[in-house]
Amino acid sequence: MPKPKNRAPAALRSPSDRKGRAAEIHRRLAVQFPEPKCALNHANPLELLVATILSAQCTDVRVNIVTKALFRRYRTAKDYAEADPEELEQLVRTTGFYRNKAKHIRLAARAIVDGFGGELPRTMEALLTLPGVARKTANVVLGTAFGLPTGVVVDTHVLRIAALLGLTREKDPEKVEADLMKLLPQSQWIDFSHRVILHGRAVCIARRPRCAECALGDVCPSRLGS
Repeated sequence: MPKPKNRAPAALRSPSDRKGRAAEIHRRLAVQFPEPKCALNHANPLELLVATILSAQCTDVRVNIVTKALFRRYRTAKDYAEADPEELEQLVRTTGFYRNKAKHIRLAARAIVDGFGGELPRTMEALLTLPGVARKTANVVLGTAFGLPTGVVVDTHVLRIAALLGLTREKDPEKVEADLMKLLPQSQWIDFSHRVILHGRAVCIARRPRCAECALGDVCPSRLGS
């Protein structure tokens, strides 16, 4: 693929100025996606937690189909905690790894009921005590449901695109998150991940990237060959 005619300023091409590149990338993505939103349908923090657990190795489209019936059947943490295991498994079956997901949902709900009075906790430390909840899930819930920028959500899109854009050389999601948190002001952490995910779905598609239409072409080291 031919390189774009207008190359980025030298400072933005330099690997040493990742912070400047990150700022420019987010500025452009903000123009492209001015009001980014979470793709998982939910009406409250508990529903978002459940949907995020189900989204592991599953598309958001599939999760949203499954949760239509799921959210009608179970409405509170107590409902999930007391759910019949086989019934819950069948309801989430098409999201893949359904036995583990159903188990984690039930155990997390039980922990919410027993340890937090049935209400989802609002701290990273507390959320990480819930079965099946790691940093990515906790960041999704805290950022989207509560508006708390405690970290940067690093899903498969963010992991891949952050590397392509030269924002990190790490491959471990938590190390990538640490790099991004250093590059971006905390006020941008929530929207940055939403925008990168939207960009990954619409333009920087893993198997068929639409580089000719990409607004980041002249600041993308992968495209520039730098």
